[in-house]
Amino acid sequence: MQDGVKIAVDVYLPADLKPGHTIPTLLHQTRYWRAITYRWLVSVFKEDGPRGLIGSYAKRFLQQGYAWVDVDVRGSGASFGSRPIAYSPEEIKDGAEIVDWIIAQPWSNGKVGAMGISYSGGTAEMLLVNQHPAVKAIAPMYSGFDLYSEIIFPGGIHLDWFTETWSAITHRLDRNRLPHAGWTAKLFVRGVRPVDGDADQDLLSLALQDHTSNWSPYREASGIVFRDDPPPSRQVVNIDALSTQTYAYDIARSGAAIYSYSGWFDGGYQLAAIKRYLHYKKPSHRLIIGPWDHGGKRRISPYALGPAQFDHAAELIRFFDVHLKGMATENANDPPIRYYTIGEERWKTSTSWPPESSPMSMYFQQEGGLSRNAPPATDNPDQYQVDLTTGTGKHTRWNTLVGISLIDPYPDRKERDKDLLVYTSEPLSEALEVTGHPVATVYLSATTQDTNLFVYLEDVTPEGDVHHVTEGELRAIHRKWQPSDTIFTPTGPLPVHTFRRADAAPLIPGEVMPLTVALLPTSYQFKKGHRIRIAMAGADTDHFQALDGPAPTWEVWHTPDRPSHIELPVVH
Repeated sequence: MQDGVKIAVDVYLPADLKPGHTIPTLLHQTRYWRAITYRWLVSVFKEDGPRGLIGSYAKRFLQQGYAWVDVDVRGSGASFGSRPIAYSPEEIKDGAEIVDWIIAQPWSNGKVGAMGISYSGGTAEMLLVNQHPAVKAIAPMYSGFDLYSEIIFPGGIHLDWFTETWSAITHRLDRNRLPHAGWTAKLFVRGVRPVDGDADQDLLSLALQDHTSNWSPYREASGIVFRDDPPPSRQVVNIDALSTQTYAYDIARSGAAIYSYSGWFDGGYQLAAIKRYLHYKKPSHRLIIGPWDHGGKRRISPYALGPAQFDHAAELIRFFDVHLKGMATENANDPPIRYYTIGEERWKTSTSWPPESSPMSMYFQQEGGLSRNAPPATDNPDQYQVDLTTGTGKHTRWNTLVGISLIDPYPDRKERDKDLLVYTSEPLSEALEVTGHPVATVYLSATTQDTNLFVYLEDVTPEGDVHHVTEGELRAIHRKWQPSDTIFTPTGPLPVHTFRRADAAPLIPGEVMPLTVALLPTSYQFKKGHRIRIAMAGADTDHFQALDGPAPTWEVWHTPDRPSHIELPVVH
């Protein structure tokens, strides 16, 4: 790079590429090792090609006449440099220099696309900040747009399980150790693959020395509360410097086509994909949200659980063929939005998000009821002693963010609900599709100046089984909100919390306040005879940081002047 930092790059070309023939390139920049070097016995049987989930896509692109370039971003893998923060200005600029190098190669036709999953999805989007004319299209997959609200502090609550786990994973990788491996893995894997000509690994050893000063996401996140707080290291002004949303103006000016790609159980990234699509909305852009976990490996549905039955590689190849090869595809005139309705088990298309729907308010009632009828004036508030030991377990949308497949998602909601405050409807007289952004309004008083509120939307079967549909959370001190300028529900703009320090609003103990919680978007069909349930908790000890101090007691109100309810976007 221009500052002297050496970047490790692997180049793969189609086996049948003829001399003098030029082809487009897919660029993949990762911080999780571009390639592995195996010990001798294993290396005899392992092919020298792209690895892992993204490697399976690379092989398909190579078969379709693309070059594939894997990169260890600076401060990771076999690359030199350090990582004072994610997506540093230097890392972003590296992308442009790498593209310059690619299009100068004799096999390049001068057109480049970029794609990636999770962090490397972010590098694909950040590549557009450079506005390089050769970059025609990107596919940021299962990745963030506004990291504070989607994945680091959903609802303003630190998702400390994720930041701590992510920090531990990257710490091991930066010391050339596998993140989840025991002694058996060491028998097969040496570590990250050195660059060509570094047989004695002198260059790799020097590069790894640079990585010892890399940042800790957990340490930085633990030192902030509000969106505009400076992190302890003071490497950036605030956490927004890590989000592609901050660079939206420059990204839009790139003119590149963007395919936003996520799944309903992909942490909070399906919200990121929606926000990204709506922010950059152009005819060339696409949005897809499937029934998937992080990475799209599994289909998550109580009626069709198993490996994903979707050809992601073919979907991506069709998109890049249009923008890098100028090909017209059979789906070129389809609506730009595709989404999957869980329960109905059906793919659908739309020209807008959310699709047209009607608002249906369901009100909390006495004795745990949930009804379309407004509550009577005689209802007394429900008292609930917050239990700080409640959680959602180890098989959730959040766990999948570190590569853990959801084999058995949310298996014990029936038992866990016994410790929560729940409101359940009567059996539905007909099937009901909810597609869009449910919004809960909870009139609540607490015995403390702050509390965490978790709201779960659930499906209760006639047999009493409970299926997780979606969730939202809010730290009460962050309750001030403003209308979204891109996402509109049937009753108006989606409420978006500011999370700014100046907007902090401590509770007055005993005073009733409305807390508005936008749940993560979903598309789900409740079957005839099933019940809709709202379950509320004051903690998710398995994933979110608890507040200091004693557990509060809540009073949750459901009267005509304090009508706690959930608003569901119902598609007819």
